[in-house]
Amino acid sequence: MALWTERGGEGDGLVVLLHGLGATGAVWHGVARRIEARGMRWIAPDLRGHGLSPSAGPFGFGNHAADVAELLAGEDMARVTLLGHSFGGVVGAVLASGLFGPLPARLLTVGVKLTWSEAEIAGAQAMALKPGKVFATEAEAQERYAKVSGLHGLIAPDAPETARGVHAVPGGFALAMQPGVSGAVGPSVPDLMRGARCPLSMAAGSEDPMVDLATMQGIDPDARTLPGLPHNAHVVAPEVVAALL
Repeated sequence: MALWTERGGEGDGLVVLLHGLGATGAVWHGVARRIEARGMRWIAPDLRGHGLSPSAGPFGFGNHAADVAELLAGEDMARVTLLGHSFGGVVGAVLASGLFGPLPARLLTVGVKLTWSEAEIAGAQAMALKPGKVFATEAEAQERYAKVSGLHGLIAPDAPETARGVHAVPGGFALAMQPGVSGAVGPSVPDLMRGARCPLSMAAGSEDPMVDLATMQGIDPDARTLPGLPHNAHVVAPEVVAALL
């Protein structure tokens, strides 16, 4: 599946920026500018079912990983770093399993939720079966998008990071994210993360309620928290996340 993708920078090194559930590649704008300043290239796709990428499923982690592998065909994977936020970090780990081609040089993750209760999994699966809501106005849809993507209260509604989150539909406006993407939730995230066969570095904001340091360190002993930052650390402090590179 051909993903809609932003890209920029110059150089041999490439950083692949993988967004979280409900967001789009636009959330990486701040990090991308700093990657360019380091003399590297970057690409930031909208994952399938998000933004301007094709909306058709299936939406399992393996499907997303295969899409990104297709996007990277022809790249020297020894010069590729994957940087994934939350859901995108899990996609990166599956891609780094070796099942989709050559291994990347490195996988960095920020804010990956490792522990899922049975109730949370059931809720995500139920959400995947519901039709998307249609909002009367674009502003209402944008507000909902900001909440779903975790951007609410972090940036202005018209900030570049909110791009492609909603679109016009018959009768109003809807989230660009397809409800079915929530159906990916279910497989053991720790097991998927441990399946990465390239060097793995994990981090999360210290104020991220979805992640705790001890659980991360059970997978990456050198995992660390980023002081004072929330789940969307890459949006609030792109310079801190870029420094992980």
